[in-house]
Order: sequence, then C-alpha cells, then structure tokens
Amino acid sequence: MVTDGERILGLGDQGIGGMGIPIGKLSLYTACGGISPGLYPSRCGWMSAPTINSYSTIRFTWAGVIRALPTMSIMRLSMSFIQAVKQRWPDILLQFEDFAQKNAMPLLTRYRDEICSFNDDIQGTAAVTVGTLIAASRAAGSQLSEQKIVFLGAGSAGCGIAEQIIAQTQREGLSEDAARQNVFMVDRFGLLTDRMPNLLPFQAKLVQKCDNLQHWDTENDVLSLLDVVRNVKPDILIGVSGQTGLFTEEIIREMHKHCPRPIVMPLSNPTSRVEATPQDIIAWTEGNALVATGSPFSPVIWKDKVYPIAQCNNAYIFPGIGLGVIASGASRITDEMLMSASETLAKHSPLVNNGEGLVLPALKDIQVVSRAIAFAVGKMAQQQGVAVKTSAEALQQAIDDNFWKPEYRDYRRTSI
Repeated sequence: MVTDGERILGLGDQGIGGMGIPIGKLSLYTACGGISPGLYPSRCGWMSAPTINSYSTIRFTWAGVIRALPTMSIMRLSMSFIQAVKQRWPDILLQFEDFAQKNAMPLLTRYRDEICSFNDDIQGTAAVTVGTLIAASRAAGSQLSEQKIVFLGAGSAGCGIAEQIIAQTQREGLSEDAARQNVFMVDRFGLLTDRMPNLLPFQAKLVQKCDNLQHWDTENDVLSLLDVVRNVKPDILIGVSGQTGLFTEEIIREMHKHCPRPIVMPLSNPTSRVEATPQDIIAWTEGNALVATGSPFSPVIWKDKVYPIAQCNNAYIFPGIGLGVIASGASRITDEMLMSASETLAKHSPLVNNGEGLVLPALKDIQVVSRAIAFAVGKMAQQQGVAVKTSAEALQQAIDDNFWKPEYRDYRRTSI
C-alpha cells in the first residue's frame, strides 16, 4: 500500500497524517479478505506540500514535507520507489491509495502493465460501483446496458467508474459508441462535450458530441446538472463531486418525473461532503429511489416504512482481489479481472436473490463474498494468461490455504 497523502478521502492533502487510511485498508485486507498480516512488507508514504490544508501548516500541526515537489519530480521519485520495490519483492501486489488526481491516473497507466498493481480509488471504486449497478438493474428487471447514466464529478474516480460501466455494457452487447452515448459526465464547468477546452486526457473519451445535443431544451451555454437530467431523463445518477448538497430537490424530483424507480448513488466521502442524504432522496422520490452511498448511513424511515441504505464501499472488492492475486499468483490485474469481481459481487445481492433487503451483501457475509471474488479473479487471471492455469479445485484449495484466521494454534508438549 502506497500513498502520497494528497487526496485523503475528501479532505485533501494530509501529509503523513493521511497514513491512517492505508493502514486501515491493510487491516481490511485481513478482516475481509483473510490475508495474513505477516504478508505486509511495508507501509510507505510519499509526502508533498500541503495543497488544501495550509491552515494546518500555519498552526504548526502539519506532519509532512512543507515544500511541494513538482509533478516531474514526483514521477521520478515514483519510478525509483517502484524499481526498489520490484527488486526487493518481485511478486508484490502494490495498491496505489489516495494519490492526487494529477498523479493518480498517470501512475496507474505507467505501471499497471509493469508491476502487479491497481489504484483502489479509480479501479476499486469503479468495480464496487459497477457491481452495485448490475445488481440494482437486475432487481429492476433490466440490464445495465439499458440504463442512461449521469455523473456529477468528472475526476479520475468518476471517469474510472464511467469507463468500467462502458466496458460492462459492452459485455452485455452494446457497441462502444452506443455504450459511450449512454454516459454523461458533468463537472463544475458543466457537461463534458467535444467543444470543451482544457479537458484532461482521461476525460477526452467521455465527452458528448455537441451535434447530438442541438435538440436539447435549454437556453444555457453551460449545460448544468439540471439541464442534463431534464434532457437525458437518466435512470442512474452518481455523485463523485466531493461537494455537499449538489443533488438538490429540484434535480431529484426532475429525475423521478421520468424514471419511476431511480437509482441514486451519492458516493462522496466523508458524510459531510455527500451530494444528498438518503433521507432527502427517499422523501423527494416518494420512497421509490434505490439509494447506495459512499459513506455509512442508518436506515431511512419514511411513512412508517424502513429503507435500508447500502454502503457502496471498496471493502467489498479489494480484499477479494488481493486474495485472488495471492492464491493464483497473478502477475497483473486486468480490466477483465475487475469486471469478474463486479459480476460476482452482484450475484451476492440480497435484493436480487431474495427480492428484498440491501442491494449489497451484509457486512457479516463479506468474507464469503471475498472468497467468491477471489475465485472469480483468479480464474480470470488464468484465462488471460497472467497466472498459471490450474484446476478449479486447485484454485479453491489455494484460496482456502491462504485465507488466514486469527486463531491460536494447538500447543504440543516437546519436553517435560
């Protein structure tokens, strides 16, 4: 696990103070995925200057490097670090965690085919979100490929989710062009279009063509979230903006006007930055919305009915991926392995399997889910040639053998 501490949750640059998040995620690898804590080779932090929390520096509470490193220096540092890691632990699985947006995607693109690695904020978030959406769509009697999806937030996490959705809907039969036409990305400057300047490289393939928007009912030059919802009439609304309150009552009611069972996912962390609360979303949709959040929320009681709120948490995904990589000996993590994880998560949805309950499994079942994801990930790794092929029985046995349990071993007397 490695971080530069520059994008801890929605809080920004925390310096070395952000190390609690990677350490916590290492604990989840053990608690959820059964990975022995003895396998952790190190806990590392890369620190740059404060970007958001300059107040902490002024108050002498900043724990980290005060002077910022330029992007090129960070990339050179990362190259040296990863080469050293590869030399010391050739078979390591490296998870990039909470890197600044300007570094997260370039690092992932640069190293994903060079070392067994993934970025949980981009790929893990995408995998758990897609798994949730597959389950929610099936519960509504449809497929994800039939849905129109609007995002609020077009950073690396939002675009990573969008690309994974596009890949999944292609698996369900759509062409790439048709899949991309169903996804609409809105950021602080409005809907991403092919005429918008200064797009980031990972945003460029997610634009909508202005020629296709000429019939839209709007008088605004900048297409706001409300404009997009009013014209697209989406089935799914996803928030990854990190800004509180942006899913307004007007927007949610406009969505519900055209979609009897809307899927609304305010995924921003922490709870203080959520786009809308589940209580409001349930009330504004007359109890018809299916809600999943990025932060934990208690069940909503509306008109004497209890609505459980699923937490779309990466802990459903990354421990199983880690276990699958260890058990199979995979040398890389591919997009297909991530999609297999999403499909497996969806298959464990109580709402799909029982017709009621949460769209995601209960946390008490997370070890069962992690084992199933590990098997699916390991099997796909073998099919793609990034792991040695074995029988299904051998793979399952490897998963069982590597699943660590915090139990005392039996003692055997060796002397009187």
